[in-house]
Amino acid sequence: MSDAELLAAHASGDARAFAELLSRHQDHLWQTAKRTSYTPEDAADALQEALLSAHRTAASFRADAAVRSWLHRIVVNACLDRIRRNRARPTVPLEDDHQEPVRPRDPMDDCETSMAIDAALFTLSPEQRAAVVAVDLEGYSVTEAAALLGIPEGTVKSRCARARLKLAQQLKYLQNERNQIHP
Repeated sequence: MSDAELLAAHASGDARAFAELLSRHQDHLWQTAKRTSYTPEDAADALQEALLSAHRTAASFRADAAVRSWLHRIVVNACLDRIRRNRARPTVPLEDDHQEPVRPRDPMDDCETSMAIDAALFTLSPEQRAAVVAVDLEGYSVTEAAALLGIPEGTVKSRCARARLKLAQQLKYLQNERNQIHP
């Protein structure tokens, strides 16, 4: 069955259809939540809220986009809602999470580099992060990202441009010495 058929079957009462749909898209949705949220805990909570929302509102799916895009948008919106709620109720960390600076990139340090990129992503505003994740990491076109995020294409382009500039400044130290431009 296609994704749309599974969603329609779920809306009609098939108890197994939604589970099958989630098994197809679980990894993508989890990665989306992790990239959009500040912490893994927030990502897990937002993903759970998003899946409950998708489960409850499946009958309202209009089929004007792919089911995967519909689910992606619900997850991103849940993450952004959680970020807004967390700002309204700030917390104080119990421990000082001092991190040592990352060494210049070494071919064997892919994991460390990935962590640095993730940390840099989280210095972006939630709106910029959602746009750049959708376009640059998830591979959506600007048009698709605009539809997913419910914003104009020009807004996606400007958010991505600002995000890329900020990321380039923050991650400049990862650039290979031979690739750097020297004045």
